[in-house]
This record gives sequence, C-alpha cells and structure tokens, in this order.
Amino acid sequence: MKWEVRGAEHMGADRAMVMVANHQSSLDILGMFDFWHLMDKCTVIAKRELFFAWPFGLAAWLSGLIFIDRRHAQRAQTAMNESTKMLIEKRTKLWVFPEGTRRITNEIHPFKKGAFHVAVRAQLPILPVVYSSYHTFLDTKNKVMNPGHVIVTALPPIETKGLTIDDIPELIERTRNAMIETFKATTKEVENRFNLSGHGMTPAKGTTTVISRIAAALPGGVSKQPTTATSTTTVVGPLPIRPVVELIEPEARKIGSLLGGGDASPIKEPTAYRRKDVQRD
Repeated sequence: MKWEVRGAEHMGADRAMVMVANHQSSLDILGMFDFWHLMDKCTVIAKRELFFAWPFGLAAWLSGLIFIDRRHAQRAQTAMNESTKMLIEKRTKLWVFPEGTRRITNEIHPFKKGAFHVAVRAQLPILPVVYSSYHTFLDTKNKVMNPGHVIVTALPPIETKGLTIDDIPELIERTRNAMIETFKATTKEVENRFNLSGHGMTPAKGTTTVISRIAAALPGGVSKQPTTATSTTTVVGPLPIRPVVELIEPEARKIGSLLGGGDASPIKEPTAYRRKDVQRD
C-alpha cells in the first residue's frame, strides 16, 4: 500500500492538539505507522478490549495509549479528561477516531462528542485527518484486497479558544463537514488518477487478468449486468477444470521460476484417492 500524506506541516506542529480521523478499517493503523514520525509526540484513544489482545495490548499500554470503556460513557469521558493535563504539559497530540468504531461504507458517519469535550475544556485546537476511501482497493463483502493508494490529508487546525460546552455541536458539524468534503475530493482524485470506476474495484478499460480469461472460457460465457453499485456477475454452467488449468498454467510457470523451480508449474491435475490406496500398518 502507498500512503500519500498531505498537510504534514500541521501534523508536525510542536503543540498539543486533538486529532480526529475517520475510521474505515484496521488498515488505518498501518497508515499511522507510516507517518507517525511526522507527529513526534502523540498518543491514541483506544477501546478497552484491545488491551487484552496481548502482546499488542501490553505493548500499546507501555507505549502510552489511553484505553477507554465504551460501554460506560462516564468512565470513558473521565479517562479522556484526565489525559488533558498530560497533553498540555508534554505538548502531546491526542489521536481519536470520533466515529467510535470502524465502518467501511464509503462515507463518514456521525461523530461522538468525547474528543470535542476534551478540546474545548482544554482550549486545544482540533486537527482533522482524512483518509481517502478504501473502496478504491478493498472489497470486504467479496474478501478482495488489491494494491492500494490512500491519500491522508491533515487539514488546518480548528481553534477552540473562547468556545464553551454549548458550542460543541456546531464545532462537531463544522469539523465533520470539512472532513466529508476532503474525503469525497481525495477519493475522486484516486479514482481518476488510477482510472478506477464505480465501486473502485473495476480496472481500467483494456486491462486483462487471469480471472477475466477464465471467465471467457466458461461454457455459456458470463452474463454481466450493467455496472452499478449493486450489479452482480452470474456464471452460467459448471466450471471446467481443463480450460481453467490451461489458462492459469502460464502464470503459474512464472511463479515457479521465481521460486527457483525452473519452468515447472506448481499446479497439478486433481487426483481421486480411494480408501484402498491408503495402506495401514
């Protein structure tokens, strides 16, 4: 995966801030690893359940992550408020996923108020961080993940000086609207740059793959519906083993040569084993 970071100067500012980011998948964490050095001093709000996923949970706790119990709103709010003093004294950034949980639905969902309460009470700026959509390479429904390109944008900080608790709803709306606008723009940019269409899993015109060649060899062909968000592809007839093997063989030979196996193909004809073929001691 390729992570393209924009607004790095905002991430690297030497000041305490509350960073809010959209949360699509656990892949978000990989992105954070890629640009963590830009943020210098930063800690993360994480759900309490992750602490028990050892050894990751223990390592995260030793690294200073703040775990909250999402089932008890008051406890979660208290834990976040207690972190405020540390943020100010050590000029540390606090990373929060305000949607509360990960959702890969190609949109940014409503935000919870916790991060904004911390920012307003401590008069710390909000730093919105936006990941472009993973729909350009990840299809969770069909369990498909292609090489991907993600644009991560740090928007200019939103100051909270002078704001009160009563201003939080407007602050949330302002922040979320700015993030939605950036999310749509950067996602569209990725789709256009790599010539993707629709869901984002559709390759550019003229691109042929092993799968497409297999589909073309099926008896009766493939019946394709118009390309829409809900379109499906229906395979007609049984899958013939011989044509499929013949189509995959050239690709398999390439893999075999890379693994040091010369021109030998790792694909073999299926063999039917009978009980009498198995010798017992």
